[in-house]
Amino acid sequence: MTRQNHNGGSPWEPVVGYSRAVRVGPHVHVAGTTAIDSDGQPVAPGDPYAQTRHILLRIETALAAVGATLGDVVRTRIFTVDIGAWEAIGRAHGEVFGQIRPAATMVEVRRLIDPALLVEIEADAFIVGEAE
Repeated sequence: MTRQNHNGGSPWEPVVGYSRAVRVGPHVHVAGTTAIDSDGQPVAPGDPYAQTRHILLRIETALAAVGATLGDVVRTRIFTVDIGAWEAIGRAHGEVFGQIRPAATMVEVRRLIDPALLVEIEADAFIVGEAE
């Protein structure tokens, strides 16, 4: 089985030594993804809904780069610095995954890598029909 790594352009990827997405066979794992732009700057500071939507677009792009889609996602993990924002974050997640309905977890964490970032999301996917 081959391994396919995708670099998503985050300034932290080469420093920390990770890939935005890794595919091995039908399994795809997307690293914790935050709402940053192409220059590494936070998107929509103070808006957990907008950050979640931006993150999910970045995850969709990473999935596509390794031959997967949002429909292949079987699990998401959502980390937020304010669990009180769960409804806004959950609404954005539901708009994207409402019909897909992956297993999902949302937990509060003390902080993320940049104080302007409110949400970080990981995703795991399984491409049905692909050989193990």
